[in-house]
Amino acid sequence: MKIICITLFLTLAAMTNAQEKPTIQSTIIGLEKAALERWIHGDPTAFLELSAPDVVYFDPFLERRLNGIDELTKLYMPLKGQVNAEQFELIDPVVQATDKMAVLTFNFRSQVGEKLQKWNCTEVYRLEADGKWKIVQTHWSLTKPELK
Repeated sequence: MKIICITLFLTLAAMTNAQEKPTIQSTIIGLEKAALERWIHGDPTAFLELSAPDVVYFDPFLERRLNGIDELTKLYMPLKGQVNAEQFELIDPVVQATDKMAVLTFNFRSQVGEKLQKWNCTEVYRLEADGKWKIVQTHWSLTKPELK
């Protein structure tokens, strides 16, 4: 009986410990949600802080890819205080990961008054030497864009 109780205790302790340890998936989604929360309140610096120096960025309103944190900073900083949404939704996020790389894909919806904006997003994260996940590639596109 004593051995059964000890075994049960150790099993429950291991399960509790495993549940408390964040997964790569929960870490990446948590980073993205926190950055988006700041973004919709006019603070683009969260994504700059999350981005690696060699980040590349695609946006449907740009003619070419941006290369590096300096170019991304030049795009984002004029937006400080300009982006405001009442709410946002990260829809069906999926993280496909290895030990050092993770690809996050999701649909994004934000609401500003009566205006609903819908986007597709892909973010590629890399685990850096300091143990922090950083974005190395971002790709935003409009969901069902109007074609002329």
